[in-house]
Amino acid sequence: MTIPDFQSMMRPVLALHADGLPHTAADVRNDVAAVLGVTEEERQVPLPSGRTTRYANRVAWAVSHMVQALLLERPARGVTQITQRGTEVLAKYPDRVDMSVLAQFPEYVAFRSRSRPPLTDRDRGSAGEEPTQEVSPSEAITEVVDEAHAAVAGDLLARILLRPPQFLERLVLKLLVSMGYGGLEAVTEHLGGPGDQGLDGLIRQDLLGLDVVYVQAKRYAPDRKVGRPDIQGFAGALQGAQASRGIFITTSSFSADARSYADRINARLVLIDGPELARLMVEHNCGVKVEETFALKQVDEDFFDET
Repeated sequence: MTIPDFQSMMRPVLALHADGLPHTAADVRNDVAAVLGVTEEERQVPLPSGRTTRYANRVAWAVSHMVQALLLERPARGVTQITQRGTEVLAKYPDRVDMSVLAQFPEYVAFRSRSRPPLTDRDRGSAGEEPTQEVSPSEAITEVVDEAHAAVAGDLLARILLRPPQFLERLVLKLLVSMGYGGLEAVTEHLGGPGDQGLDGLIRQDLLGLDVVYVQAKRYAPDRKVGRPDIQGFAGALQGAQASRGIFITTSSFSADARSYADRINARLVLIDGPELARLMVEHNCGVKVEETFALKQVDEDFFDET
């Protein structure tokens, strides 16, 4: 048989989690193969890159999309578990769960909107494998990479929310160093904890510490916005530290009033919300690693230029 596309795998994957127990990625792959009748030979068919198999890739994408729609959650590394929403979807859709079903949930719509350009019918195959023929190869690869990175970004935020606040505070310092803050010999200091006076960390931009950027990090759930009082408190903390520059990072978002206030005050404030934080982490390889590298080749015109 032909290996089913990743959307056709969604309901079988979700059904395997109906017991409410945690399932490892290996168990999911094995159990789905048994349910769908995928043979061991078919499971070993590699992707062109050779880094993983086509079957494992499609199962992983099915899981990833359902995690973004909050049908599944990841309580631990390499482990997935069904949510209440996932149980309800199983009962409501006994025949098939696919992207059209996931699209009813705002979290999934937000995830899809973070990938650009918007994807269309090419999603009916395995994401990351079969680009549309309506665009050039380089455009198709760009779209696939954007889609994959959007999924990674959503997963990063979900994992950060499961960790203690101090994890985010230290993470943002590592990210800012990866982005080039402080130069090659950047000096960071974690300040978060009791008595931190609203400042979670700092980066010394020069060796003498004359130019300092302070950081505030708030690990908020997506439905809780950072408001103007939070920004006012951070601005006051900067003033108390005799500093003029600060970066406020949150896993959620900022209210319009908070952004307006940050633009008006004398201190130079940079506000980074959850989607931007995750995008920067992916872009600057903070909390992520390169899984595969491809070389796209074209004819060298100079080689065939007789002149």
